[in-house]
Amino acid sequence: MTEIPKSIDDTIAQLSAQNYICGRDLGTVAFLALKLGKPLFLEGEAGVGKTEIAKALAAMLGRRLIRLQCYEGLDAASAIYEWNFSAQMIAIRTAEAAGESDRSALKEELFSEEYLIRRPLLEALEPHPEGPPVLLIDEVDRTDEPFEAFLLELLSDFQVTIPELGPIRAEDPPIVILTSNRTREVHDALKRRCLYHWVDYPAFERELEILNARVPEATATLSAEIVAFVQALRGEDLFKSPGVAETIDWARCLVALDTIELAPEVVTDTLGAVLKYQDDIARIAGAETTRLLDEAKTALDRAS
Repeated sequence: MTEIPKSIDDTIAQLSAQNYICGRDLGTVAFLALKLGKPLFLEGEAGVGKTEIAKALAAMLGRRLIRLQCYEGLDAASAIYEWNFSAQMIAIRTAEAAGESDRSALKEELFSEEYLIRRPLLEALEPHPEGPPVLLIDEVDRTDEPFEAFLLELLSDFQVTIPELGPIRAEDPPIVILTSNRTREVHDALKRRCLYHWVDYPAFERELEILNARVPEATATLSAEIVAFVQALRGEDLFKSPGVAETIDWARCLVALDTIELAPEVVTDTLGAVLKYQDDIARIAGAETTRLLDEAKTALDRAS
């Protein structure tokens, strides 16, 4: 089992070794979450790297990543556990056919761990040979308030309660990462149990470093122009500004097209890789593409 990093700098370096580039602010809160065993609540726009840090931490520590993808209507049966109804019915019919009449014994058997289907939250509390897993509760803002109540016990005591079996507590608590795109406010009671960090869009230098790590085959000129153009896009009045994930996807598309440097026609042809709404694409295509590209290249010339 890989030990947790011994310092903030060590945390940042180990994350960097997994191609996750972060600043000292995020590195600090990640180190503290590991050191103190506290859940880490990450909030920010979609595509800024909130989910990726959980993947990087799991790879860095050699732990299993268990992901709970949240959605509207998510309930305990989908997130914590449910009973194997089909197997229980077969057991009941088998008992009836055999003439077994001890209902108490049958009930105890039916609601034993043999018939328990473990979902991500319960699975994360169980022992794992490589050490406590990284539990990613992704986009918790998509759930509703009743589900948040299920999470309070988990985040406070690292346990869940199954009425038929009682409380199940983790011997070694998992490393918990919660993410939110802030489509709604998450209740204070949930946030109080976590360390909090807002993950913002990176500055030019940081985003270029991320792109170089993730798409090293792109030329230095192309990478710089991509980042400058995306940063310019974020200053426009768009329905959805591109995140770092879109920057990386766009760079991979341009490399696949053997692009050496950006030109207006190439940008127009590939806008669907960086913008995800037709209204945004229509607004930027054409003359706006040329204007933004000129601004991006001018900014690069000034910086150099």
